[in-house]
Amino acid sequence: MTLVEWAETVRVELGLAESEPLNKEDVERILDLARDAAHSIARPAAPLTTFLLGVAVGRGADPERAARVLSELALSRGGREEGDT
Repeated sequence: MTLVEWAETVRVELGLAESEPLNKEDVERILDLARDAAHSIARPAAPLTTFLLGVAVGRGADPERAARVLSELALSRGGREEGDT
């Protein structure tokens, strides 16, 4: 199963049939953001950051712009120790 197929399975299971399916570029954008957050902040920042991206997009934020802003934010904060606040 590809990640795009998995995303579609999850989307259907969550009853998000009215939303557009994720394509390969969407999945790559999310994974790139997760990588930037995990490597620049801390591993647990990856799921937290991507979750917050989803909340923002669900409230109308542009997915590309929001992901770019969050990646830039994570990269600008790079080098922080895990657990720093």
